[in-house]
Order: sequence, then C-alpha cells, then structure tokens
Amino acid sequence: MSLDVNTIFQIAGIGIIVAMIQTVLKQMGKDDWAQWVTLIGFVVVLYMVATLIDDLFEKIKSVFLFQ
Repeated sequence: MSLDVNTIFQIAGIGIIVAMIQTVLKQMGKDDWAQWVTLIGFVVVLYMVATLIDDLFEKIKSVFLFQ
C-alpha cells in the first residue's frame, strides 16, 4: 500500500460533501437528518484511517520480523 495524496483528497472531499449536505439539511429544518449525515461521514473517514493504520502496523511488523 502506498499512501499518496489521493487518500488525503478523498478524506477532504468527503468532509466537504458532508458539510454541504449538512448545511442544506439544516436550512431545510431537518436537524436530525443533518446529524445522521455528519455521523455517517465521520464513520466512513474513521474506517479509512483505521485501514491505513492497520496497514502501517503490518509494515512495521514485517520490518522488525514480529510475525
């Protein structure tokens, strides 16, 4: 796995899209839906970061031969 700029742009893109959807929903008066959209966006980004951290730990284990 090579961490490149695409992953950072994906996370930033998700953040921008979630912020826009949340703003539109709040202006429509649907605050509960806006909170759900924010929570789902957070979970998606958290999953992406957790996957990257797992790959990092696997590389560290392979470098130090902890397998």
